[in-house]
Amino acid sequence: MARPEKVRIGNLLVQERVISQEQLDLALEQQKRSGRKLGRVLIENGYATEEAISEGLAKQLKIPYLNLKYYNINLSVALALPEMQARRFRALLLEDKGDSYLVAMADPTDLFAFDEIARLLKRDIELVLVNEGQVLETLDRVYRRTHQITDLARELGADMADEAVDFGALSVEPGAEDAPVVKLLQTMFEDATQVNASDVHIEPQETLLQIRFRIDGMLQLQTESDIKIAPALVQRVKLMSGLDISEKRLPKDGRFNVRLRDTRVDVRISTMPTQYGESVAMRLLNRSTGVQGLDGLGMPPLLLARLQQIIRRSTGMVLVTGPTGSGKTTTLYAALNEVNTIDKKIITVEDPIEYRLAGLNQVQINEKIDLSFARVLRSALRQDPDIILVGEMRDPETAQIGLRAALTGHMVFSTLHTRDAASTPIRLVDMGAPRYMVASSLQAVIAQRLVRVNCPSCAEPYQPSQQELQWLQGSKRDDGGQVNMMRGRGCQFCHLTGYSGRSGVYEMLEMDAALTAAVNQEDTTQFSRLALSHMAGRSMRHHAVQLVLAGKTTLAEAIRVGSELED
Repeated sequence: MARPEKVRIGNLLVQERVISQEQLDLALEQQKRSGRKLGRVLIENGYATEEAISEGLAKQLKIPYLNLKYYNINLSVALALPEMQARRFRALLLEDKGDSYLVAMADPTDLFAFDEIARLLKRDIELVLVNEGQVLETLDRVYRRTHQITDLARELGADMADEAVDFGALSVEPGAEDAPVVKLLQTMFEDATQVNASDVHIEPQETLLQIRFRIDGMLQLQTESDIKIAPALVQRVKLMSGLDISEKRLPKDGRFNVRLRDTRVDVRISTMPTQYGESVAMRLLNRSTGVQGLDGLGMPPLLLARLQQIIRRSTGMVLVTGPTGSGKTTTLYAALNEVNTIDKKIITVEDPIEYRLAGLNQVQINEKIDLSFARVLRSALRQDPDIILVGEMRDPETAQIGLRAALTGHMVFSTLHTRDAASTPIRLVDMGAPRYMVASSLQAVIAQRLVRVNCPSCAEPYQPSQQELQWLQGSKRDDGGQVNMMRGRGCQFCHLTGYSGRSGVYEMLEMDAALTAAVNQEDTTQFSRLALSHMAGRSMRHHAVQLVLAGKTTLAEAIRVGSELED
């Protein structure tokens, strides 16, 4: 096709009545001061959406506009354009037409990019316009490093002889960054960060090494390699985290951080001796991920409104409960973000510190030097705090100090491992906390789980099975008869899983006079009965059903949450 003409995007949007002349003038002034692209200024000011700008530009240039969310990428075609040029020009190959390529570009008026892509491909190109956010997201998914990780693992295996190799020397030798084992680890971390993996598992089996990523709560196989590279990988990871590489018989815990492009990732490492060698689990904490607000967690509106009122009280305790990996810390920090003002002193006691939030005084627990939760918490109370966050109520002493702090004019946030909200006050009593202290201090308990969300690119209506319908009929529903069951069929955006991202499922038990009186009684059955009646129609199971009926998740995910809550 002919080269596109250079157009002035601002004048074009005014002609298409996407923005007014006044808005354009204001945006141009800001553009001169900041040096940012005009389109980005318009979007940030709320004058136009990215879709409206893209559609207006496509109409003016007389080329099609394509929504990449609903386009199934052919990887074998897309990879014909080198990653460096694809990212530089915000371009993506969509279709091989024999004598030409169909190319998606975020800025078709970039004449240099047009000419350079045509030169690289040695063919004519036909253009479609896509918005920049979608093309960047798609590029991250297309140019994954799965093949590169496998190739590097194979290269490392070929380089290794059967005799022992001193990989400890890699940390001090010149050119260590070029060693295959280092390249493999770096590529593995880059890929894990790119797909938002929360964990990386290096697991030696009898005849091979298995590397898996946990994405949206589920493990996915990344690659399988020669078993003989396992010691090299494990030793290098242990060196990075300062662990003793000579000790292979005992479990070890450590941490380190890596910088990947413009992202800093904190890595927690746990090693475990297994039958075929040391297994390594690494938890990835992305420093660049900002703290969400409570209104971005997906809480039911009534629960959210009450919680926002409770956390602004000057005294008391709010607990968040759920199993490991259910998003408790995310909820706590969202709450802290709401109350983090200049007139409040906030101290957190954590192991590890998962989020950095300006204005907080954050303390890292270190059991090796006896810097325990209880010890730090006692000292924190002498620092004149208004709000205290305790990462976890791990032992009776920590629980009692936290409850006492809530009684003496402090607001205390913490987590506890219990199944649901109703059982949490009784759990505190079982830990040795006095009943009067639990009754007087505890303000509210939030219980939560995470469910996978339907992929927006491939979700489609579906008819549930008879078993699923029976489970649904046994759950209360207040949808007014509207049912919109959806399920992802699987695409390149969701790694063929049908799911993309996760959302919280919540319930909250707010303590009132009747519940407070029941906690003080020796017989806990009355409290359990009252607590369940308080949450009738507002339980986690009920919230999960509402997400299903709204088409946000599947019945299978709701049933999984429901089964965790049943006896």
